[in-house]
Amino acid sequence: MVKLGRVPWWLIVPPTTALVLAAAWGRALGGAALLVVAAALVGAVVTAVHHAEIVAHRVGEPFGTLILAVAVTIIEVGLIIMLMTSAGDGPSPLARDTVFAAFMIVCNGVMGLCLLVGALRHGEVEFHVEGVTAALATLSAVATLALVLPSFTTSSPGPTFSGPQLAFAGVASLVLYGSFVFVQTVRHRHYFLPLETVGGDDAHAPPPSARTAATSLGLLFLCLIVVVGLAKSAAPAIERAVVAAGAPYAVVGVAIALLVLAPETVAAVRAARRNQIQTSFNLALGSALASIGLTIPSIAVASIWLENTLVLGLSPKDMVLLAITVVVTTLTVAPGRATLMQGAVHLTLFGVFLFLSLVP
Repeated sequence: MVKLGRVPWWLIVPPTTALVLAAAWGRALGGAALLVVAAALVGAVVTAVHHAEIVAHRVGEPFGTLILAVAVTIIEVGLIIMLMTSAGDGPSPLARDTVFAAFMIVCNGVMGLCLLVGALRHGEVEFHVEGVTAALATLSAVATLALVLPSFTTSSPGPTFSGPQLAFAGVASLVLYGSFVFVQTVRHRHYFLPLETVGGDDAHAPPPSARTAATSLGLLFLCLIVVVGLAKSAAPAIERAVVAAGAPYAVVGVAIALLVLAPETVAAVRAARRNQIQTSFNLALGSALASIGLTIPSIAVASIWLENTLVLGLSPKDMVLLAITVVVTTLTVAPGRATLMQGAVHLTLFGVFLFLSLVP
């Protein structure tokens, strides 16, 4: 009989948080229950990062970061569709708000935090400019196609796509994302590998066994499902708090995106502390690209049975934030190295985004 004290924490936390999710699902959360859900959410995030790093160590870069980014995004898409189906008829900006929030969180919040942490610890951080600029170019094209063009097309009223336009945007997004994944994992994989660093925590550690990696992969998906499920369970409480504070409804999308992206944020910051800023950027930009590149095709397919009118086009204020983020990120990555100054700029832009979400 195995003693409980000998069972690793990373095996105990996933089923425990899954039980919390089962108990909280479909119920109104009070103060005490919300605290339990929050504690379970933090535990699931930390455990997801642990298992993601085990899988990444086994399969190597950039496949490890790609697995985490795609897994989180697939579940995020499922969350968006679930929330849209429960929102009733009428125009729904939820997909737009969540995707735009994810873009701003990873390109300003996550990248800025990683640059700040890495530069404070190591002075100056370096990365492959070829890989980062390829990701940024693809991300800029997909974001413009999905979030800017709907405000200027004339086939349907408002900031929306017509049916054929939405289908074309979905196919174009898949083509761009598929091309990027091919370049990242096959044709120019070396552009996305971490630069050689001295004194990394796991630089010479042997990779885990195939059985350990497979177990971690399964537990990673369980933790990600728990994260999204708990985020959905907490969404009504978040909505009530937003209404009570008199804040715009878009804040709900920001809050949910923050919760869903928490595992990637923690993993990216931990990589930055080890002076592996390339891994951090793979996670950050890859997450934003997967978020848009996979969400738009999924929403295009889901729109066949969804009763909502999909509002995709950004407001002028958000277009300005999108444009300045693309410009600043381009200037940040162009030299192939960065200091804490660039981190401070990105974090300031992230602060502007959060403030204007509350006070538009």
